[in-house]
Amino acid sequence: MKLAKGFGSHAWVVLLVGGVIAAPCFWLGWAICGAIATLLTLIGLLFMVYFFRDPDRPQMPDSSVVVSGADGWVRCVEEMPEPKFLGVPCVRISTFLTPFDVHVNRSPIAGTVTALDYTPGKHLLTIQQAASEYNEHSSIVIEGRRTKCLVKQIVGPIVRRVVYWLDVGQQLGTGDRIGMMKFGSRLDVYLPVDDVTVLVKKGDRVFAGITAIARIKKGNPS
Repeated sequence: MKLAKGFGSHAWVVLLVGGVIAAPCFWLGWAICGAIATLLTLIGLLFMVYFFRDPDRPQMPDSSVVVSGADGWVRCVEEMPEPKFLGVPCVRISTFLTPFDVHVNRSPIAGTVTALDYTPGKHLLTIQQAASEYNEHSSIVIEGRRTKCLVKQIVGPIVRRVVYWLDVGQQLGTGDRIGMMKFGSRLDVYLPVDDVTVLVKKGDRVFAGITAIARIKKGNPS
């Protein structure tokens, strides 16, 4: 199983601690630690490996398509202003991730990374609409030839770690890996409302890099 790029910096610590706890259980037996404790520790270790998996995904051949930035379920699709980074009316597509989804994020469009930012804030439940604006989050702006987008990685109330593996000026292809939500559970993609036609709705199942969430309108230059 392929593990995510950021696996080593955080998950290895968890696995190491879990391994130290599990080892005496194996050697000394259930009389000291209990068979149930041993089993639970093993399940926890296996889940950590599963959680940090990073499967390869085929690249979207259609350059007019905007792909999902995360695996999960579409939580909402709504129009709103985005004055800080994009400066135009936008449509926001929010994806809610469960603990069983792949948490590696991918670029919705091909383009250049023009801004990276991290904003401290609250730690509301990510199913709340206010989480998109007020929770601690990272912001990634990608400018393509035909449109641009803002990607927000939003932390949750329990484990609060999201990372991006990018530099300003970096070139990205559609579906390239951009970061990971380490137990974060919501990713928002903002797109200029005049540039795209939305292809998803609330409740749709989406997969990072391979599910089309919008199509760039034909009037935009190629």
